[in-house]
Amino acid sequence: QAQLAESGGGLVQPGGSLRPSCAASGSIFSIHFMGWYRQAPAKQRELVADITSGGSTSYADFVQGRFTISRDNAKNTVYLQINSLKPEDTAVYYCNARGIGVTPGRGSWGQGTQVTVSS
Repeated sequence: QAQLAESGGGLVQPGGSLRPSCAASGSIFSIHFMGWYRQAPAKQRELVADITSGGSTSYADFVQGRFTISRDNAKNTVYLQINSLKPEDTAVYYCNARGIGVTPGRGSWGQGTQVTVSS
């Protein structure tokens, strides 16, 4: 499996922006989907967005145009631009990578990066 390392979380005021990133290493040849999930306290982990190696994207309904996922295949890195942050966006954001045919929610996981939205 690939190893994933997230960075770029932090504390931001409501209305602010962050751009977490996730770099993949190791067994990356089979990666097709890369995505971001998040888990807020006392809630289940949920999909935020994912992107294929060809650049096709999908987003959760709650994104409402505030999140943009992008990918640099040359750097094996995926990014999540988050704008107009709200307190309810506070969560640990996890990077996920999986190959074709792998069930969503399976595959490789990063350790997570904390995003806290608070004034």
